[in-house]
Amino acid sequence: MALAGTGVFSEIIDGEVYRYYADGEWRSSASGKSVAIVNPTTRQTQYRVQACTQEEVNKVMEAAKVAQKAWARTPLWKRAELLHKAAAILKEHKAPIAECLVKEIAKPAKDAVTEVVRSGDLVSYTAEEGVRILGEGKLLVSDSFPGNERNKYCLSSKIPLGVVLAIPPFNYPVNLAVSKIGPALIAGNALVLKPPTQVYDSFGIFNSFTECEGLISCVTGKGSEIGDFLTMHPGVNCISFTGGDTGIAISKKAGMVPLQMELGGKDACIVLEDADLDLVAANIVKGAFSYSGQRCTAVKVVLIMESVADAVVQKVNAKLAKLKVGPPEDNSDITPVVTESSANFIEGLVMDAKEKGATFCQEYRREGNLIWPLLLDHVRPDMRIAWEEPFGPVLPVIRINSAEEGIHHCNASNFGLQGCIFTRDINKAILISDAMETGTVQINYAPARGPDHFPFQGLKDSGIGSQGITNSINMMTKVKSTVINLPSPSYTMG
Repeated sequence: MALAGTGVFSEIIDGEVYRYYADGEWRSSASGKSVAIVNPTTRQTQYRVQACTQEEVNKVMEAAKVAQKAWARTPLWKRAELLHKAAAILKEHKAPIAECLVKEIAKPAKDAVTEVVRSGDLVSYTAEEGVRILGEGKLLVSDSFPGNERNKYCLSSKIPLGVVLAIPPFNYPVNLAVSKIGPALIAGNALVLKPPTQVYDSFGIFNSFTECEGLISCVTGKGSEIGDFLTMHPGVNCISFTGGDTGIAISKKAGMVPLQMELGGKDACIVLEDADLDLVAANIVKGAFSYSGQRCTAVKVVLIMESVADAVVQKVNAKLAKLKVGPPEDNSDITPVVTESSANFIEGLVMDAKEKGATFCQEYRREGNLIWPLLLDHVRPDMRIAWEEPFGPVLPVIRINSAEEGIHHCNASNFGLQGCIFTRDINKAILISDAMETGTVQINYAPARGPDHFPFQGLKDSGIGSQGITNSINMMTKVKSTVINLPSPSYTMG
């Protein structure tokens, strides 16, 4: 319970249960119930969080609506100023927040600190970008359209949507929370956040936004009690969700509100004969195994030309042998996956591949939630691992005989988040990129979300809408027009 005893965060715990955050205060639920948060490394309860009631959700929504009306009238420069202050506080408390990420989601300590610092930078950039985007209006005159006189002037600008419901994932809970909080606030919205079940302690980040009192709330509880109730709540004006299949269900129930969703991927890495094989191996290991493969933008399948496959597999195996496997406190490269059910799902994919004849480049090894890195060679399309997203340190290699074969496999997936191509021929790279049905294609680099101001979007079952700081600000606003009507020119001229 890292944050509980550390100064500015001391008020977030009530006995053994962490409070929820509403209207600028940490509160205890009237339900008297709580939800256990399990440490992935020990598989023991780390702490408990409040199980909020539907009535408490109603109160949170009403308070957010009231606070948003006043916030929308706050000058843009002042909103930006408050976000800059929040960013500074966030960075100042990077150590205790990072410690929470280590215990809650088994994130290696060095990566946890990096996430918090990156998040502070994101908030600062959002403040600056918001001033640029929202500080501009547009003027149209009527006589630019046929049949009209010059007697109407249309002034348009961006205004907030209202209350944004934000649902971040477990794997980058701080970064993907502030990537929703920052754009929502700079645009003049209020925000209600439903944290992932696995994560809560790190949401002491809300104390970084103390001067935005009432504008941010964080409600916790059982999905069966408040999940659908939140996403279908009439007080919600926009939903920003990052996660898995749940997003598809949310999109069907949400009604007529703007949706921003990133729902996972099966990111393909296509390797051609002329690629720099050392570069390929380094990016495969980094792309597929960092944070134990628990990233939507992780390399999830390697589609490699047969002529270079043996060499690349050998190079990747050599690098995998050097990875440190163990607890996150030791800054291990491979740490336990987030839940036992996740580990069981990964094991199911591995066993299916074994039964169907995949080549195991390492011995499969598991202790609790900890799974050792595993490369599966000679994977075929009839194996589950060829299509399903393991979200763990297991990578399939499918050998191909042409770029077209790789493109076909990539496009046959129901996912379309990111992909990457390795080749020295930029012309081939561009042609393949154009043919791949994915939101982003990296050339000679592993898939990656950032930098955070880049557009980030998925096709097919990988999502709706586009993320990235600029796109998020635009998505969380709407255009408001005011038309000034003047007397006709013939009347005024006599």
